[in-house]
Amino acid sequence: MPFISVQELIDIAVMAFAIGFIFQDSFRPKIREDVDPVAYYQQTTWFTGIKEAALVAAPAVIFHELAHKFVAMAFGAFAVLHAPYFWYFLAILMRLGNMPFPFIVGGYVSLSPLPPFPSAIVAIAGPLTNLLIWALSVASIRFHIIPKKYYPILVPLGKINLFLAVFNMIPIPGFDGANFLRSILLLWR
Repeated sequence: MPFISVQELIDIAVMAFAIGFIFQDSFRPKIREDVDPVAYYQQTTWFTGIKEAALVAAPAVIFHELAHKFVAMAFGAFAVLHAPYFWYFLAILMRLGNMPFPFIVGGYVSLSPLPPFPSAIVAIAGPLTNLLIWALSVASIRFHIIPKKYYPILVPLGKINLFLAVFNMIPIPGFDGANFLRSILLLWR
Protein backbone atom coordinates (compact mmCIF):
# COMPACT_ATOMS: atom_id res chain seq x y z
CA MET A 1 0.00 0.00 0.00
CA PRO A 2 1.42 3.43 -0.93
CA PHE A 3 2.13 5.93 1.80
CA ILE A 4 -0.51 8.18 0.29
CA SER A 5 -2.44 7.56 -2.91
CA VAL A 6 -3.34 9.92 -5.74
CA GLN A 7 -7.01 9.64 -4.74
CA GLU A 8 -6.12 10.67 -1.17
CA LEU A 9 -4.23 13.70 -2.52
CA ILE A 10 -7.32 14.62 -4.52
CA ASP A 11 -9.46 14.18 -1.40
CA ILE A 12 -7.10 16.43 0.57
CA ALA A 13 -7.36 19.12 -2.12
CA VAL A 14 -11.16 18.79 -2.09
CA MET A 15 -11.19 19.03 1.72
CA ALA A 16 -9.03 22.19 1.68
CA PHE A 17 -11.17 23.89 -0.98
CA ALA A 18 -14.51 22.85 0.54
CA ILE A 19 -13.51 23.98 4.04
CA GLY A 20 -12.17 27.24 2.60
CA PHE A 21 -15.36 27.83 0.63
CA ILE A 22 -17.69 27.00 3.52
CA PHE A 23 -15.85 29.26 5.99
CA GLN A 24 -14.71 31.97 3.55
CA ASP A 25 -16.25 34.81 5.55
CA SER A 26 -15.24 33.52 8.97
CA PHE A 27 -11.53 34.31 9.12
CA ARG A 28 -11.08 37.61 7.39
CA PRO A 29 -8.47 39.69 9.18
CA LYS A 30 -9.65 42.83 10.93
CA ILE A 31 -9.17 45.90 8.80
CA ARG A 32 -6.81 48.41 10.39
CA GLU A 33 -8.26 51.82 11.21
CA ASP A 34 -5.98 53.53 8.69
CA VAL A 35 -7.27 51.36 5.79
CA ASP A 36 -10.32 52.31 3.76
CA PRO A 37 -12.72 49.32 3.99
CA VAL A 38 -14.18 49.95 0.54
CA ALA A 39 -10.72 49.99 -1.04
CA TYR A 40 -9.74 46.85 0.90
CA TYR A 41 -12.73 44.86 -0.32
CA GLN A 42 -12.34 46.16 -3.87
CA GLN A 43 -8.79 44.84 -4.07
CA THR A 44 -9.63 41.40 -2.73
CA THR A 45 -11.13 38.70 -4.91
CA TRP A 46 -13.73 36.05 -4.19
CA PHE A 47 -10.85 33.62 -3.86
CA THR A 48 -9.15 35.63 -1.09
CA GLY A 49 -11.69 34.56 1.54
CA ILE A 50 -11.49 30.93 0.44
CA LYS A 51 -7.70 31.00 0.62
CA GLU A 52 -7.67 32.65 4.07
CA ALA A 53 -10.22 30.19 5.47
CA ALA A 54 -8.38 27.23 3.94
CA LEU A 55 -5.11 28.41 5.51
CA VAL A 56 -6.73 28.65 8.93
CA ALA A 57 -9.25 25.80 9.10
CA ALA A 58 -8.14 23.12 6.61
CA PRO A 59 -4.84 22.19 8.33
CA ALA A 60 -6.75 21.31 11.51
CA VAL A 61 -8.91 18.79 9.67
CA ILE A 62 -6.31 17.46 7.24
CA PHE A 63 -3.53 16.89 9.79
CA HIS A 64 -6.07 15.37 12.19
CA GLU A 65 -7.13 12.79 9.60
CA LEU A 66 -3.57 12.16 8.40
CA ALA A 67 -2.57 11.42 12.00
CA HIS A 68 -5.24 8.71 12.18
CA LYS A 69 -4.07 7.28 8.85
CA PHE A 70 -0.33 7.22 9.59
CA VAL A 71 -0.69 5.87 13.12
CA ALA A 72 -3.00 3.10 11.85
CA MET A 73 -0.46 2.28 9.14
CA ALA A 74 2.31 2.18 11.77
CA PHE A 75 0.30 -0.54 13.52
CA GLY A 76 0.05 -2.46 10.24
CA ALA A 77 -3.53 -1.55 9.37
CA PHE A 78 -4.75 -0.70 5.91
CA ALA A 79 -5.88 2.95 6.15
CA VAL A 80 -7.38 5.27 3.54
CA LEU A 81 -8.26 8.94 3.99
CA HIS A 82 -11.56 10.08 2.46
CA ALA A 83 -13.26 13.41 1.89
CA PRO A 84 -17.01 13.26 2.62
CA TYR A 85 -18.07 14.48 -0.81
CA PHE A 86 -21.81 14.32 -0.11
CA TRP A 87 -21.53 16.37 3.11
CA TYR A 88 -19.29 18.93 1.41
CA PHE A 89 -21.71 19.18 -1.52
CA LEU A 90 -24.62 19.68 0.88
CA ALA A 91 -22.74 22.26 2.97
CA ILE A 92 -21.66 24.19 -0.14
CA LEU A 93 -25.25 24.25 -1.42
CA MET A 94 -26.44 25.49 1.96
CA ARG A 95 -23.68 28.12 1.98
CA LEU A 96 -24.64 29.29 -1.52
CA GLY A 97 -28.27 29.53 -0.39
CA ASN A 98 -27.27 31.55 2.69
CA MET A 99 -28.80 28.87 4.89
CA PRO A 100 -27.34 27.78 8.21
CA PHE A 101 -25.67 24.43 7.96
CA PRO A 102 -24.99 21.86 10.64
CA PHE A 103 -21.49 21.10 11.80
CA ILE A 104 -20.10 18.71 9.22
CA VAL A 105 -17.51 16.00 9.33
CA GLY A 106 -14.23 17.24 7.90
CA GLY A 107 -12.98 13.90 6.68
CA TYR A 108 -12.59 10.32 7.78
CA VAL A 109 -10.19 7.42 7.57
CA SER A 110 -11.40 3.92 6.84
CA LEU A 111 -9.09 1.32 8.28
CA SER A 112 -8.83 -2.39 8.82
CA PRO A 113 -9.65 -3.69 12.32
CA LEU A 114 -7.03 -3.39 15.02
CA PRO A 115 -6.74 -4.84 18.52
CA PRO A 116 -8.00 -2.56 21.35
CA PHE A 117 -4.70 -0.91 22.35
CA PRO A 118 -3.62 0.11 18.82
CA SER A 119 -7.21 1.14 18.10
CA ALA A 120 -7.16 3.45 21.13
CA ILE A 121 -3.89 5.02 19.98
CA VAL A 122 -5.27 5.54 16.45
CA ALA A 123 -8.43 7.14 17.89
CA ILE A 124 -6.50 9.62 20.02
CA ALA A 125 -3.88 10.42 17.36
CA GLY A 126 -6.08 13.00 15.61
CA PRO A 127 -7.00 15.00 18.73
CA LEU A 128 -3.40 14.85 19.97
CA THR A 129 -2.27 16.29 16.64
CA ASN A 130 -4.79 19.12 17.08
CA LEU A 131 -3.44 19.76 20.59
CA LEU A 132 0.11 19.85 19.22
CA ILE A 133 -0.85 22.40 16.56
CA TRP A 134 -2.63 24.46 19.22
CA ALA A 135 0.43 24.33 21.50
CA LEU A 136 2.76 25.32 18.65
CA SER A 137 0.47 28.24 17.77
CA VAL A 138 0.41 29.45 21.37
CA ALA A 139 4.18 29.02 21.78
CA SER A 140 4.86 30.82 18.49
CA ILE A 141 2.91 33.82 19.72
CA ARG A 142 4.01 33.77 23.35
CA PHE A 143 7.73 33.45 22.54
CA HIS A 144 7.60 35.69 19.44
CA ILE A 145 8.86 32.92 17.17
CA ILE A 146 6.66 34.04 14.29
CA PRO A 147 6.34 37.70 13.15
CA LYS A 148 3.22 39.55 14.31
CA LYS A 149 1.88 39.84 10.78
CA TYR A 150 1.04 36.10 10.95
CA TYR A 151 -0.94 36.36 14.21
CA PRO A 152 -4.26 36.80 12.34
CA ILE A 153 -3.68 33.26 11.02
CA LEU A 154 -2.08 31.73 14.12
CA VAL A 155 -4.70 32.82 16.65
CA PRO A 156 -7.73 31.28 14.91
CA LEU A 157 -5.59 28.29 13.83
CA GLY A 158 -4.82 27.60 17.48
CA LYS A 159 -8.42 28.12 18.60
CA ILE A 160 -9.82 25.82 15.91
CA ASN A 161 -7.34 23.08 16.77
CA LEU A 162 -8.11 23.31 20.49
CA PHE A 163 -11.83 23.17 19.72
CA LEU A 164 -11.43 20.14 17.42
CA ALA A 165 -9.30 18.30 19.98
CA VAL A 166 -11.86 18.78 22.76
CA PHE A 167 -14.91 18.31 20.52
CA ASN A 168 -13.58 15.09 18.97
CA MET A 169 -12.93 13.56 22.37
CA ILE A 170 -16.59 13.76 23.42
CA PRO A 171 -17.66 10.12 23.73
CA ILE A 172 -20.46 10.27 21.14
CA PRO A 173 -20.65 7.36 18.68
CA GLY A 174 -18.67 8.15 15.55
CA PHE A 175 -16.36 10.57 17.37
CA ASP A 176 -12.78 9.82 18.35
CA GLY A 177 -13.71 9.99 22.04
CA ALA A 178 -16.20 7.13 21.67
CA ASN A 179 -13.71 5.04 19.69
CA PHE A 180 -11.02 5.70 22.29
CA LEU A 181 -13.32 4.88 25.22
CA ARG A 182 -14.61 1.71 23.54
CA SER A 183 -11.06 0.53 22.88
CA ILE A 184 -9.96 1.24 26.46
CA LEU A 185 -12.98 -0.59 27.86
CA LEU A 186 -12.20 -3.58 25.63
CA LEU A 187 -8.69 -3.66 27.09
CA TRP A 188 -10.12 -4.20 30.58
CA ARG A 189 -12.48 -7.04 29.62
